[in-house]
Formats: sequence, C-alpha cells, structure tokens
Amino acid sequence: MGTGLVMGRRLVGVVAAIAMMACALPAMAQEQPKTGGTLKVRINADIRATDGINRDANTDTVLHQIFETLVAYRADLTTGPALAESWKISDDGKTYTFTLRDGAVFHNGDAVTSADVKWNWTRRLDPANQWLCIPLFNGSQGLKIEAIDTPDTRTVAFKLNAPNALFLAQLANVQCDSWVASPKNAGADGKWIADSAIGSGPFKLKEWVKGQYIDLQRFDAYKPLKEASSALAGSRQAYVDDVRFMVIPDTAAAETALFAGEIDVLPGLESARVEEAKSRGMTVLSTPGLSWTAILLQTKDPLLSNARIREALAHAVDINQIAAARTNGVATGDPSAVAQASSFFDNDFLKWPEYDPAKAKALLDEAGYKGEPIKIQTNTRYQGMYENAVLMQAMLTAAGFNAQLEVLDWAAQLDNYLAGKFQVQSFGYSARLDPSLMYGVILGDKATDPTAQWDNKEAFELYMKSMGTTDPEQRKTLFKQLHALMIKDVPILGLYYEPSIDAVSPKVKGYTVWPAENTRTWGVWKSE
Repeated sequence: MGTGLVMGRRLVGVVAAIAMMACALPAMAQEQPKTGGTLKVRINADIRATDGINRDANTDTVLHQIFETLVAYRADLTTGPALAESWKISDDGKTYTFTLRDGAVFHNGDAVTSADVKWNWTRRLDPANQWLCIPLFNGSQGLKIEAIDTPDTRTVAFKLNAPNALFLAQLANVQCDSWVASPKNAGADGKWIADSAIGSGPFKLKEWVKGQYIDLQRFDAYKPLKEASSALAGSRQAYVDDVRFMVIPDTAAAETALFAGEIDVLPGLESARVEEAKSRGMTVLSTPGLSWTAILLQTKDPLLSNARIREALAHAVDINQIAAARTNGVATGDPSAVAQASSFFDNDFLKWPEYDPAKAKALLDEAGYKGEPIKIQTNTRYQGMYENAVLMQAMLTAAGFNAQLEVLDWAAQLDNYLAGKFQVQSFGYSARLDPSLMYGVILGDKATDPTAQWDNKEAFELYMKSMGTTDPEQRKTLFKQLHALMIKDVPILGLYYEPSIDAVSPKVKGYTVWPAENTRTWGVWKSE
C-alpha cells in the first residue's frame, strides 16, 4: 500500500479534479441540539422500491437515510468517509483499501463486515439484476472492478484495471445507491425480499404505507463518525425520534401543508413562491443547483434521426426564456452537461444554436419536413417538467412544428425513459457532482442501453479520457470538446440547472441545503 504522503498527494489531485465551486450553504442559527419528536418531510411521489435497483430521486433520498455508502459527498462536493472511516490508495493507483467504521452494525444487530460489502457488490455487478450503474464499474466505460478482497472483517480492497480519477466519486454517486445492505435482505433464492430495508444508517424503516408515507425510526445503536457532518459524509448523528416522508403529489397542497404545520420540510420550493413562504414565517434556504433540466430527443426515431430536424428544434427553443420563466429569473439557460456551479464552467459552455425561429423553419424546409407530429411526453407530478413542455410546444409551433403534448403518469413516463420509448421527453437529471458523471449518464450505446441519449463513439472516447486524467485543465479541455460535439449532434436540449431551494418550519433547526439537493434528516432537530 502507498505511504500516507503518497496517498495525500494523490487525493489532493483527485479532489482538485472533481471538486466543484464550494457554495456558501446557509444554515439556521445554531442552538443546542435536542432529541425527540417527528420530522415530517414532503416527497412528491412514493418511493419505487427498497432494493437500490428500481429507483428515482425520491427513492434515493429516502434510502440514503437507511443505508450507507463506503464514502459520500461532503458539502464542498469532495468525497469523505461514511461507512468506511478511512482508506488508502496503492502507489500504482489501482487498489483502494477501505477500513469500515468501528462499531458499524446493521439494524438487526449484526456487525457490518467486509464480506457484507463484497456480497453487495457481487449482487450489483450481476447483469441479471440490471443495476443502472453496472457500466460505470464493469469496464464498458473504462473503469473496471477486477476483484474485491476481504483480508479481515473490517478491511475491504477494490482492485481496479487502471487508475481512475473518479472511482471515489462513483462510489459516492447518489443515484447508484451503492450502499451496503445486510445480506439478510435477500431470501434463500438470492432475491431481494420485497420492502426489506436492513441497513446500517442512522434511521431504520418503521412502516411504509404505499402511496401515503414512509416512516423511519432513529437507530439508537448507530455509532457516528468523529468527522463533522457535511452533506452525506461524516457524522450522521440523528436527533429526532422519527422521520415521516409524506407523499403529497400536488405542489399547492404541499405548500398549504407546510404553512399549516402539517409538514416541517418542503424540498424543491418553486422560485416564484419564495417570498410567499417567507411572508408565512417559513425559513427559506437556497444554493445554486446541479440538477439538470433537459429535453430528451430520441435520435433513433425516424423523424428525429435527421440531424437537421434536431438542429431546427434547437433553433426553435429559447432556453433562456424558459429558464427565466421557470425559476423566476434565478437561473439562466445552460445547454451543457457542465453546470454553472462547477469549477470547470466558463462561458464556452453556454454556446448553443441561437434562438432563431426563422432559421428553424428554413432547416425544416431543407429537411423535407411535412408536418409530422412531434410528441412531447411529460407529466404533472413534476410541475417544472410539465411547464417546460408547454413552453416548448408553443415555441415549436411558432417555428412550424406540429408539436403535441402527451401527458402521462410519472411512473409511465419514467418507464418509457428507461425503455427509450419516446420521441421527445421533458425530463430532469438528478444532481451529478462532476461533469464526467453527467456525461456518463447521457452517453452510451442505445442498442444496449436505452437510457443513453447520445450515441457517439468520438464523444464516448472523450468522456473515457475525462475519467482517466486527474489534471483539471486537461479535463476542462475534454469537456469543451464534448460540448462542441454536442452542439454538432444536438442529441439533447439542455435547458437550465434547478436552484436548490427548500422551505422549512421555523421550529426546525440544524437543517441545510446543498447543490445536490438530497434531503438529509440527521443532524436536524425541532425546537418544540
């Protein structure tokens, strides 16, 4: 294993490569924490499952209270300890050895061991389980876990095929849900037991009433890390007795519930509602966000496979107008996979086909467009997705497209996304804390990965290079080359990055927001 000095130098390089611009995260006036009470948090849809495979943003948020990843993101977007209290990197950069947190136990009382870590990763990497993040770790995108060794009960070593700048970031990837669960969540047949959720986090699953709420209970045997809490990393000391994630699909109903004291936390407050929430005595916390709002284009569709049609779409849509309308002027348009909150960002990433309806019409004529329908899939569960679709439909119609809305249930729209069954979708990607992670989500082979939006071998090679270098300037150059190719291909219409805005009851203390948005309920208490 490498010496501490070598490890430190390498970690500095990795941190420099993946860290974003640290945002000033407003926190409430600190008081002495007190235990007890129930914290009620709104989610706009029920979670999909507890297995970490069938997921969406709400599922991620809830399950990260129950389970723990080996490492996790800090508020400054570097990676810090979680279930692993420390780690070392070998001199050749290909072996990462983690030491599990002293005293870590599952909710059933079993000690967490290195064998449990290996069991989880063996399960995830089995193609039969169709884990979303398999391509990130099986070599198809460069990084490959070649072996997982367990020399003793608290030590687990991951052996990689080559050094990789983003291995720790991928382990912490919120959307991958690569947390460590008890093997007793699976039955004798190896399949996950429905609704089982035995983790090692600060809260354990108490009750799940489908479509209504998920109740979590503080896990009193939880032994937190000594490192201070920061976003998802460090100490996860819980203070409230219970957390209830309440399913309230309607945005107006959720606001009413907050103002009436029926819920304590309303994540994702609409920008236009900030002043109203403040006038009602609520505390509003905000920071620039990393969740990318976009319009997906199915390039395999007979009509949209024509690059001129896609270019016409880009000229027909005013992304700055949509961003201003949706965020009340808080955010501006951003067509790239590099967020304005990123340390890699500069104005080159704002380059995009200019808003020009006349040029869009000319391109349609050149492409031989005959008024074929363009169907935009959307839903009303996520108000932003719906309103973006409405605005886009109006702009496309003005430019000569036969644009039609197809309003679906959110679950149906998500299933269509996973299967690639759409022409156009109004969509949003959960926060990815490094540009490579966002490019990794949209790039891929559509023949084997229906969720891939951009099937371009040259772009994929640039993405792979961005994963293999730790030099920030080299990575920025690669990202710029990727964006230039995206302008040429127009496989997706990036709109803007959602600001992270939460409204909470004045009774709630210790609550913070961060660019990745996911609600954290540990470290939070109620004044009464």
